[in-house]
Amino acid sequence: MSTVDILLEMGFSKEKAEKAFAATGDQGIEAAMEWLLVHADDLDGAEPKPQPQTPNLAQDVVPDSGSDSKQNEGVQNEEPKSDQGGDQSADLAKSIKCEDCGKLFKSNLEVEYHAAKSSHQNFSESTEEVKPLTEEEKKERLRQLEEKMKERRAQKEAEERREQIEREKSRRRMGQEISEAKKRLQDEDLKRMADERKREKMEEKMARQRVLDQIARDKAARQEKFGNVAAQPEVAPPPTAPVVTKAAATPAKDYTETKIQIRLPNGQSLTQTFSAKEQLAAVRLFVEMNRTDPTAPFGLMTSFPKKLFTADDMETPLSQLGLVPTAVIIVTKGT
Repeated sequence: MSTVDILLEMGFSKEKAEKAFAATGDQGIEAAMEWLLVHADDLDGAEPKPQPQTPNLAQDVVPDSGSDSKQNEGVQNEEPKSDQGGDQSADLAKSIKCEDCGKLFKSNLEVEYHAAKSSHQNFSESTEEVKPLTEEEKKERLRQLEEKMKERRAQKEAEERREQIEREKSRRRMGQEISEAKKRLQDEDLKRMADERKREKMEEKMARQRVLDQIARDKAARQEKFGNVAAQPEVAPPPTAPVVTKAAATPAKDYTETKIQIRLPNGQSLTQTFSAKEQLAAVRLFVEMNRTDPTAPFGLMTSFPKKLFTADDMETPLSQLGLVPTAVIIVTKGT
């Protein structure tokens, strides 16, 4: 329900209600009521007031032809009635008085409004007439209303500032919670990636260990095989050739280890001792596990005599490739 409708239900005229609404805007019924109380005298003066009907003494007297004295008597007889009516009008209530504070009000609406604001309950009719506000009183009333409006406006602004601060605090708190949640997710991702990397390294290490174990098994098998061949008895030379028998009786030195220097493409070198009966694949695996140059496919070769080892050479023992007791192997780019 609009402010105008409420004022109409309270008994104000449509013109007063519309003027109060236009003057105060959509500020509520309380502001409109205060404006009506301040401008009550102006509005009452603008609206036509009903004029009291005075008795027409000439009409109440029956005219009588040729008798002016009877008319005078009729007028004289009616004069006491008018005096009585004047006394009755003087005794009529002209305002409503608050017994608690002594204020005078013109209408019941003003009384209800005053009772709602002050909680006063004792009212009575009074023959005292409500005096119109002077210009100074109107200015004072207007100043009080303006101060009250400023105070309410300041309270509203303070409330809005408090709400804004609360909203900002809530926004910051929510932002902090979101940041903490993102950080937790990032930490969990980093931990998961670290665990995966650790697992991959462990699997790679286990794979290399399996290769080393396989190489060790192959080496043990080859040692067993070559050991059985070496254990076979040598045939003695014929006695008729003593010089040849002496030369054959002095076997060549059997090297069991070889020291190999490995030169990488970046200029660095690796040195490792291998069994003479190990395959060339063991040297290649050692290079894969210890190289310091960028990881890339590579090959193995010797400089003097120059020889590029192939895949078939990987299963050949180092002693058969002429890489004992020492050798230099160059790591080349490509397979």
